Amino acid sequence: MNKNKDVAGFSHFGLSAEIQKGITDAGFTTPSPIQSETIPLILAGRDVIAQAQTGTGKTAAFGLPLMSGLLPSDKTQILVITPTRELALQVSQELRTLGKHAGAKVASVYGGASARDQIQSLKNGANIVSGTPGRLLDLMSSRRMKIEPGAVVLDEADRMLDMGFLEDIEQIFEMLPAERQTLLFSATLPDRIQKLAQNILNNPARVRTQSVETAARIKEKYYVVSDHEREPALIRLIESDPPDRAIVFCKTKREADELAGRLSARGSMSRAIHGDLEQSKREQVLRAFRAGTTRVLVATDVAARGLDIQGVSHVFNYHIPFDAESYVHRIGRTGRAGSEGVASTLVAPNEMRTWRRMIRENGGKCELSQIPTSSDIKNKRSDDLILRVKDTHGDAANGRILEKLTEQFELKDVALRLLTMLQQQTTVEGPDKIGKAMADVAELGRDDFKSKKKFGGRKGPRGGSGGGGHGYAPRSHSAGSGGNRSGGGSSGGRSGGGASRSGGSGGGAGGFSKHKKKAKKAHAG
Repeated sequence: MNKNKDVAGFSHFGLSAEIQKGITDAGFTTPSPIQSETIPLILAGRDVIAQAQTGTGKTAAFGLPLMSGLLPSDKTQILVITPTRELALQVSQELRTLGKHAGAKVASVYGGASARDQIQSLKNGANIVSGTPGRLLDLMSSRRMKIEPGAVVLDEADRMLDMGFLEDIEQIFEMLPAERQTLLFSATLPDRIQKLAQNILNNPARVRTQSVETAARIKEKYYVVSDHEREPALIRLIESDPPDRAIVFCKTKREADELAGRLSARGSMSRAIHGDLEQSKREQVLRAFRAGTTRVLVATDVAARGLDIQGVSHVFNYHIPFDAESYVHRIGRTGRAGSEGVASTLVAPNEMRTWRRMIRENGGKCELSQIPTSSDIKNKRSDDLILRVKDTHGDAANGRILEKLTEQFELKDVALRLLTMLQQQTTVEGPDKIGKAMADVAELGRDDFKSKKKFGGRKGPRGGSGGGGHGYAPRSHSAGSGGNRSGGGSSGGRSGGGASRSGGSGGGAGGFSKHKKKAKKAHAG
């Protein structure tokens, strides 16, 4: 990295001198695609819908132009809404770093911590607030937090939908000024997020960066194994290609706890992270993972959302994710900031129909592979042992032992006996082969996968089929058109109705003012 050219890639945007100094301090050289496309639009005062994968520089994409317009005031001028407290803290830290010469004063507002302390930090003067929907709504609706930001950012909007925050978001926007600049960032754009965007954004510019570069950095593989083979399969994958840092995604909290314990017992220092952990314990686990004292993080989907940890070399899906969008978010934890990554998924034979759908929806980039055999692992250990011997300097203190051994055996025999002892201490458990052979996978799930029509839904009782400058330009901002909250049609298959994952009914987000009382009742319940 050439430090003399740190600002060269950003100088043409017309960012303030203070922000450019922050860019230099951060060591940024070249804008990422999402930054190149969104910064000019945000500086021009446009509302923006930006679709980009995680790890593409989204925080700087909105933070640099917005902080370039900060006024010399302690009033909150920028509000960033994030799905998780971890992401709120990460955004706060990055904005603090990039905006330190521009007078950025950032406060973080999130659940699981003292609201009194957070309110005091706001009173001390915070021109930028980063927070989660639940705590923001609580403080704003109780009037303990009174803000009129000129710019509002929804970061990882699709994750907020998944976590059931959509109604909280709607109520928060009811309490925000109509004259504002609104930015929405999301890796995916489900229908309900697009309907929300219609209500809260005014004639937005749309940006969608190609994920080709990110996809090329992540090598995606999947392995077909039976349920009882998942753990030995994961152990072999970790040993055959040891990760610098890895995240293993599990279905349940109990499974995460148990798997983390068993992996640690086998020498892979692992910790579990899930919703039952207290905030202090959660932060302790993440600190250990970032520091490298914990090499494997075993997580549930909800717990891992919003995590932005550099250096994650591998992602393992212990089970297939709920849908294609979740898969995108999971594997997006690796291959970040220009680094390469590996994403491996364990698929049971009875999951092949669902898995093939996910592959198709994500462009069919995932490669079918075979779990390493016990022979492969033995050969890997032998190669590792040779390297260790090469890198180990002989200790003269052991010369006496060697002399005694060579009095009884030939030197070659001594070496063979010692190597055999070492190899016996690390036997490979389980059968030679784990999982389905690649040749046997082709027909799995094909009976249900012969046509799009058959794939799309089932008939019968099991479920119905799916029916310029740096400041903010004040302007009147429409709260959105009407709409309704009635449930929409569901996709086919086993789920008949129109329920969404967030617990509400399917369908649009609806107009805010018309449904204000209903939304508040839902939140109270």
